[in-house]
Amino acid sequence: MSLTMTISPDFKPEFISGWYIFNTWLQKQANVHIHLEMVNDFGELAAAIDNNGIDLIYANPCDVAKLVREKGFTPVAQPVGTQDETVIITQADSPINSIEALPEKVKVAITDVPDVNTIGMIMLEPADIAPDDIETLTCSNYITVAKKVISGEADIGFLLADAFEDFSGLVKKQVATLITSNIHVLHHAFLAGPACSAEIDILQTALTSMDDDAKSRAVLA
Repeated sequence: MSLTMTISPDFKPEFISGWYIFNTWLQKQANVHIHLEMVNDFGELAAAIDNNGIDLIYANPCDVAKLVREKGFTPVAQPVGTQDETVIITQADSPINSIEALPEKVKVAITDVPDVNTIGMIMLEPADIAPDDIETLTCSNYITVAKKVISGEADIGFLLADAFEDFSGLVKKQVATLITSNIHVLHHAFLAGPACSAEIDILQTALTSMDDDAKSRAVLA
């Protein structure tokens, strides 16, 4: 039996090799062949999900809901001590110093990460901006979002909070944080599809006990 696993494409590129190490570790723990299939963006991921091409996935919050409701996936584990929060940024010297101070028409730099965009739009509600007056500029990654804001091409940008924290000091000096979400309930999760029903228990045991021995902890590093 062979299973196909993929990873939500909003992870940091420098972690690609780590996911392959994780896949090797997981195969040994579950004693099953797992093919790791990376996707380039959320459009490609959606197509793979719709075509039932995924058996295991580390998914973002929006996809977790769809996979459970529509595809019969089962949540197996989630990372400890992490949440998916969103930051809205603007230029460091911008006159916009609060959500309420946004202009009636606003340009927003975004990525294709659905949960970040959804939370960002919710946080814009106090500005009472009509949907037709919000122009979005879709960027390939978070650093490009920051560049659009810094250059003035966008008034504000939506970022994953963890991505913002990883920016260099030079980038952070050129932007200002308008607001950060404080939801605490949104998080990525590892899910198994219907084809993995026989492996769910062993997968859950392996994943939830990763911190119990040194070799497994090294996979998390």
